[in-house]
Order: sequence, then structure tokens, then C-alpha cells
Amino acid sequence: MDRVSTSDLPPPPDAEDLRALARGLRLLVEIGARTLTEDAGPSELALRVTGHLGCELSAVVPVTERFPSWEHVNIQRGVDAYLAAGQNEAEWFGSSAASQRPHEDMLSIISMPPNFGPIRVGPSSVRAVRVGAAGDLRVGAASYGTAAVGPEENTEVVIFGLVTATAPDGAPVVIGIRDESRFGPPFCTLEILAADQAAATATRDEIDRLMRVHDVFRGQVLSFTASEHHGNELVTFLPRPAIAAHDVVLPAGMLENIERHIIGTAEWSRELLAAGQHLKRGLLLHGPPGTGKTHTIRYLTGSLTGSTVILLTGRSIRFIDQAAALARRLQPSMVVLEDVDLVATDRDFAPDGNPLLFSLLDAMDGVGADADVTFALTTNRADILEIALADRPGRVDLAIEIPRPDASCRERLLRVYARGLTVDADLGQVVAGTEGVTASFIKELIRRTVLVSLRAGDHPPVLRGTHFAGVLAEMNSEHHVLTRALLGAAGGPLDDDEPGGRPPLRPLPGHRPRPVHPRGR
Repeated sequence: MDRVSTSDLPPPPDAEDLRALARGLRLLVEIGARTLTEDAGPSELALRVTGHLGCELSAVVPVTERFPSWEHVNIQRGVDAYLAAGQNEAEWFGSSAASQRPHEDMLSIISMPPNFGPIRVGPSSVRAVRVGAAGDLRVGAASYGTAAVGPEENTEVVIFGLVTATAPDGAPVVIGIRDESRFGPPFCTLEILAADQAAATATRDEIDRLMRVHDVFRGQVLSFTASEHHGNELVTFLPRPAIAAHDVVLPAGMLENIERHIIGTAEWSRELLAAGQHLKRGLLLHGPPGTGKTHTIRYLTGSLTGSTVILLTGRSIRFIDQAAALARRLQPSMVVLEDVDLVATDRDFAPDGNPLLFSLLDAMDGVGADADVTFALTTNRADILEIALADRPGRVDLAIEIPRPDASCRERLLRVYARGLTVDADLGQVVAGTEGVTASFIKELIRRTVLVSLRAGDHPPVLRGTHFAGVLAEMNSEHHVLTRALLGAAGGPLDDDEPGGRPPLRPLPGHRPRPVHPRGR
């Protein structure tokens, strides 16, 4: 077989010629795709929309508003109220192909040609892709999901759908709801399509107003939590606690003082504003762990039945900006920040400052003095809190130390936690043996005593003096030093008030205390 010499082969094509050929091929495919689109005409979905609006698709004006995904239920409520007020027949519709294009807006999805998808350029081909029946933009049912409206109640919401309606002035509009969070960022979008921008904007504004009127979060107990899905925040509904005043065991007059500051101010809100006084207030409850700070907050939460309460604790405190904005919107309200010392440590103890602290301070200031909003903070370490939290009224204007209970309070606590149980013991001796403990310690003491009684054969249990003595001896033993510390009892290794306890936190070398911080902090 004769071999072909490389000298006989034609020279390789010029690179510029290849690029020109590729551009020509791509242009040819695009012309072909446009021709097919023109032949096919608009999709069923486009005809449904333009038929109602009375204009060409190119003349449709979209007005779009994006919300955090946790506002989805309020969007649905606002749209439902708008449709009901206008006596519009709410026939939601959608298309199965819409789910294949989660990152495009309503108008882009509606404008898709029927049966044909986008042009794809691959390593070996340039082609228009036929979508097939599943991708047809035919009118079908809307997509639905569920969203919470309370601690134990859900409602149906539109995931992707459109509905024909009229604007406040009677002009035709199409309202759309699209949940982006299933395949994209944590947002839910309200989209209004109309032939006139003014009509679309007026419809959007009225739905916004109705969202606030029918806000599902108003008067609820809420908590911000982080979701692993796209790292977005979620709002969770919590049941409102039911705690009676006599179950809150504090020194005489202390609970009444707290109630006057929180509940009493709300009762005179109109008169205070008329007198030129601020409504926003800050409460700081501090003291050793287990003394009843959280229990007191739970009592206030249960008492403020007409208020919205937003709880932030641990890592969720980073959502303070969203919580503060929600609190102002839903006032009267209370924002609770538990263990705020984990965030608001004085900046002199951190060489690079504390960005989360700045957010906290800005959020507390940004609510506005005229807002009926309470910031309730709890901490076990008031000594290391940022001084700026207390240097201006409205941040913290009442600080209450909740101490370890005295003998009278310890007896009241024993009776509260032993309510409904049979007690065959001298409570005076038990009180004498619990000096320096906390409410949490006494609660655990009762639980362990009940267990001892049950193991001894008492059914139902009987809390006897010998049971109390044995449990106290065990809990006060050297093997339970850490347990006592975790329950807030004096003498633990984490107790600053006792010899050998944790030493006070000191500023880092080279950092001097600053009594006045920039921007008034």
C-alpha cells in the first residue's frame, strides 16, 4: 500500500476561517430557530395572558417584588384578600414547563415559544432542542405547597401560578406567585403583569397593604432559625407559654417592677406619645445561671397576649436586623435576646471588634423611639457586657439582677415544683440545706426526690424527709461540683462569687477601656 506523503496533504485551514465558519453556522441555526418560532406562534400560556390583558406580549409590563421565603404565606394572604375584595374569580393556572426554568421571571417563561427550548452549543454540535410534550407551555394547574400559619396549623400556598384579575382602577392584570427557594435563592416573588405600568404598580401596592393587614405573624410567638437549604433564615412559630404570676418566684416587688416597665408602658402608649415620651424600651435581666431569667421572660411572653414576641438565642442572634424590622412592623412587640453576653462582649476584649455587636446596636437604635417595641435581654455575665448597651435610654433602661433565692423564695420554689405531690417532710430543714442554690437546682432536687420515692416503692410518690436528705447529700458531694455549677449553685467552678471560681475577664494586652465609643456607642 502506497503511503501518502505529508507534503501531499492540503495545508491546515486558517484559524480565522474556522471562526468565521462557526459564526456562520451559529447564525444559520438561530435564523432557523426564529423561523420555527414564528411558524409555531405564541404558546397557550401566552395566549391566556395576552387575551386577558388585551395587548401583544411585547407590550406587557411586569412589576416585580421579591420577599424572603418566609414571607410566602403573607404574599398568599395578601393576594387572596385582594381577589376577594375585588370579587375576582380566582382561577389559578400554570404550566408544567415552568418548573424547568426556575431562574427566569414570569414574563420570560410566558414568552417561551411552544415546543422549543433554548439553543445549545456543545463541543460537537449547535442545535435547537425540541422540548417535547413535558415542556409545552400549555395551560395547566398551578403548583401548590404548604406553609405554617401557627404552631400547629398549616395553609396551602401557590408555588408557581397565575390568576387573572383587575387593577384598582378596573384595568385587567395578571397576578403571579413564584417560589424561587426550591431551586434557587431563598426568595418568593410577587409579579404583576399589565398593559399599563400604573395599573400593575397600583395592584402591587394594594396587595402589599393587604399583606400587612392580614399578616400571619401578628400577635404570634416567633423564632428565627437557620435553614441548611441555601443557608437562608426561617421563621418558626412557637406556642405561647401559659405561666401564672405566682409561679414566678422572685424577691418581693421585683416582678411588679418588671411588669410596670414592660406591660405598664404598653397600657399608656398613646398618652406617653402625646406627652412627647419614647415608647421603645430595653430590659436586661442578669444574674447567675438558673435563677429564673428565662422563666421570667416566658411569663412576660404569656402575659403579652396582644403582642408579637420574637425570640433570638444562640446563633440565631445574627438575624437581629430581620427581627428588629419585623418587630417594628408588628408592634406592639418584644424582641428577646437570650444569653446576649455571647454576642455583646465589650469590644475591648476583642482585638478586631465585634461585627455582630454592631448589628445589635444598630438594630436597637434603628427601630425608633416612637415604636412600641421592647428589647428584653438576658445574661449570666453582666460584668463583660458592652457598656454601650446601657449608655443610652431605649437600649437598656431597666437592668434587674435576679439573685439566687433567699430562704423565703426557696420555700416558695419547693411548693411550686412539688405542687400536686404528697410531701411528708419538714420543708424548713430542706430550705436550710439548700442555701446558695438556684431555682434550677431546686427543680432538679424535686425530680430526683420523686425518683427516689418511686424506687422505694411509693406509687404515687411521697416526698419524705429521708428522701430529701439523701438527694441533697448526693447533689452536694464533691463528685457533683460541675453539676451544681451547671445548675447555678454557689461554689461551683464557674462561679465568680466564690473563692476559686472563674476569674474576671480581662482586656487583651494593649487595649484600654474606652468610656465613649464612636457613633454614640
